[in-house]
Amino acid sequence: MGLFKRNPFGHMLFIKKWLIRIFGALTHSRYRSFNNLQIDGSDIIRNLPDRNVLFISNHQTYFADVTAMFHVFNAALKGREDNIKNVFYLWQPKLNIYYVAAKETMQEGLLPRILAYVGAITVERTWRAEGKDVQRDVNPNDTENIKIALEDGWVITFPQGTTRSFKPVRKGTAHIIKQHKPIVVPIVIDGFRRSFDRKGLFVKKKGILQSMEIKPPLDIDYENDSIEKIVEQIEYAIEQHASFLKVIPQEDLEEASKLDRERQWKY
Repeated sequence: MGLFKRNPFGHMLFIKKWLIRIFGALTHSRYRSFNNLQIDGSDIIRNLPDRNVLFISNHQTYFADVTAMFHVFNAALKGREDNIKNVFYLWQPKLNIYYVAAKETMQEGLLPRILAYVGAITVERTWRAEGKDVQRDVNPNDTENIKIALEDGWVITFPQGTTRSFKPVRKGTAHIIKQHKPIVVPIVIDGFRRSFDRKGLFVKKKGILQSMEIKPPLDIDYENDSIEKIVEQIEYAIEQHASFLKVIPQEDLEEASKLDRERQWKY
């Protein structure tokens, strides 16, 4: 890799590599020490092509979710089996991983701007801006940038566009899937909301059970499936469909609380 080689967005890969190394080393303990991230599906990551892969996930914090995915993806590609032991898997990280993020979020301070260099595809939300509901047209440059990122590598997106659970999946993700026909890999995460603050920058509580389940790629008929059907597939795949809203049995809540207490004592 040439010292001054750049990705399609003009970011120097040498700088991006060092940012991933540094922030990876700084954040590793969030998932291996303060908390212990439980991973399922590393083998799926290793069997994916190098380009045109779209990861869809539920969303719990602004930055901790995607940071964990950078760890898990790189660890899996370096042969780790459902774990992120030994952070040296980030010495030669995969540099064509991108993630979709709201433009206003990535402009709030110096740290988000630095993290944007790691791989953010910033988009203008069409339904909300500066804490208020809005209605505006999709910026064609945003969808073009997602296309460019898919042609270059992997893209992570959170199709609900919010960290709140069981909010509707935005149809824009389904349109991207139909238009660009990527391999669509669902991810379901949990525990991040309890572990970190809303932005995912600070540890809020230690010893919380975190989990990340990487599911097999979706079976999508790109030509014949309707936007509505793809949206429904996404909702079920990331476990955000209304049918997942149910009363949790008291014994399950007590068992989860017991596990959390054990982890707090351990750590």
